[in-house]
Amino acid sequence: MKKTVGIFIFNEAEVLDFAGPFEVFSVTSQLNNYQLFNVFTVSKTTEPIIAVNGLSVNPEFNFNNCPHIDILIIAGGQGSNEQIKDNEALEWIKKIHLNTELTLSICSGSRLLGVLGLLDNSPYCTHNEVYDDMQKIVPTGFPQKEKRYISSNKIFTSGGISAGIDLSFHIVKKLYGKDIAQKTADYMEYDITI
Repeated sequence: MKKTVGIFIFNEAEVLDFAGPFEVFSVTSQLNNYQLFNVFTVSKTTEPIIAVNGLSVNPEFNFNNCPHIDILIIAGGQGSNEQIKDNEALEWIKKIHLNTELTLSICSGSRLLGVLGLLDNSPYCTHNEVYDDMQKIVPTGFPQKEKRYISSNKIFTSGGISAGIDLSFHIVKKLYGKDIAQKTADYMEYDITI
């Protein structure tokens, strides 16, 4: 029943894109005897990454020693522009996505799903300043600028930065019900509409 949540991070990732979902899933597990989620970060190597505005973060796993991931979360940020040129990162995402239950992009992390063709002919959300770029990456996609998040099969995409927290709560509710999600929201003092 316990699900693994792997959060892909990289240099110039937006801090709240990964820290927000990390908090939601890990606190949900904490409040339920650590039975619901095992949450961890993954990067190409376990060398520290430097996120947007200089936060240094130590990824727990790399591409080679990462355990199975049930829920893959792809952070966004300025660094997503470099990640869409990194064939090793793209191949890893493609391989992991094949066996996930859910794959989520936060903010401009949608670029990575876009270049892999995973958003073709599908609705998607991203950061409000990234929609023009996404039109070039995914010309057949359907931008949903008015939404905080949206799904297409097992792929979920969210809007900018804080929207990743809303999407994470949505996933908790989808998997374990609104009472579990509300318990986490109350603890975090976060206002959610269930």
